[in-house]
Amino acid sequence: MGRDSERRVVVTGLGAVTPLGIGVEENWDNLVHGRSGIGPITKFDASELPCRIAGEVKNFDPAEWIPGKNVSKMDPFSHYAMASAAMAIADSGLDLDREDPYRVGVIIGSGIGGLLSLFENYDLYKERGHKCISPFLIPRVSINMAAANVAIIYGLKGLTLGVANGCSTGANAIANAYDAIKSGALDVAIAGASESTICAMGIGCFISMKAVSLRNDNPQKACRPFDKNRSGIVMSEGAAILALEDLEHAKNRNAPIYAELLGYGTSCDAYHITAPPADGRGAAQCMQNALRNAGIQVEEVDYINAHATGTKRGDVAETLAIKRVFGDHAYKLKISASKSMTGHAIGGASAMEAMFTALAVKNDVIPPTINLDEPDEECDLDYVPHEARSAAVKVAMSNSFGFGGTNISLVFGKY
Repeated sequence: MGRDSERRVVVTGLGAVTPLGIGVEENWDNLVHGRSGIGPITKFDASELPCRIAGEVKNFDPAEWIPGKNVSKMDPFSHYAMASAAMAIADSGLDLDREDPYRVGVIIGSGIGGLLSLFENYDLYKERGHKCISPFLIPRVSINMAAANVAIIYGLKGLTLGVANGCSTGANAIANAYDAIKSGALDVAIAGASESTICAMGIGCFISMKAVSLRNDNPQKACRPFDKNRSGIVMSEGAAILALEDLEHAKNRNAPIYAELLGYGTSCDAYHITAPPADGRGAAQCMQNALRNAGIQVEEVDYINAHATGTKRGDVAETLAIKRVFGDHAYKLKISASKSMTGHAIGGASAMEAMFTALAVKNDVIPPTINLDEPDEECDLDYVPHEARSAAVKVAMSNSFGFGGTNISLVFGKY
């Protein structure tokens, strides 16, 4: 299905809790002004670790967003999702009391789920035995509970789904929502992803993989996609949620529209558990599938929000994939890496980037790639270094490529 299908899908609301701020306005302002959300780890004592930096959510109080005792029943990844969903619903102007609850779905994913709750309770178990394990541990840990908690709070009885697909999770959740609306199963979907992994075990796992930057002395310069002096990813956390609607449903209530979700494409590298093929062929196939599904020609695309984690193999493979798909037009594209400012929020990252892409379409502004001081010779496209750029953005793509070779590209267009 593409944009010629009868039902069209639009973005009518956004919500976010990220290292760049609470809410869409603060996130977008910091993003377009090139302000990094990465800093020293404060959520636990990281002094003995070789990596002591991350993109942490700051100034967030879950009690402002979640009723009463429900806060203690949820892991932080659910807290972030709940707050972001509340923002997206309010932003969309949806009056859920007037909607058919069976026509409104919730599709929210997480790459890892309740990691903090799991290890907090494991520590209690080691110290004092099984009687100290929280009776809420399983619903706090389970990946589907971010979606379930939103559905319960708002009484939404349509398709409710927890998605887990590594770093592609958020984009996959949005694609699932797109399919449900296009098919007529839903009129509205609250979709995105959330992650909370900033703990000793979460950081330690990525240290063991030798995947993270160790630039502890200059955290805001640590994440350097496409730069010759990159040193690895920077872990982060947070959530982004989109309110998606059937276009006619949105028009009937005079809803604001950020952008149209024109389609998406997927592929699997079927190559390696963590690394992409060097030539980026899986990512290229994914982008080609997305353009075909959306009914878009390569020359129509103005901007790509790149997956761009700040690893040499990943950055070069994505660059090669873009050249393979777009040919000469690759050199006319504007490309940028949000992770240079947010860090890598694993499952939540692709939802954040989908939100930023929709905002780029709405505002005709290309966010920058910060820290791109000395481009890698193999990365020779226009990555919009250092400063945002005003430019017409009629069509934009958001790329997400996860562990296991799971690839997805979303295509947004101006409405």
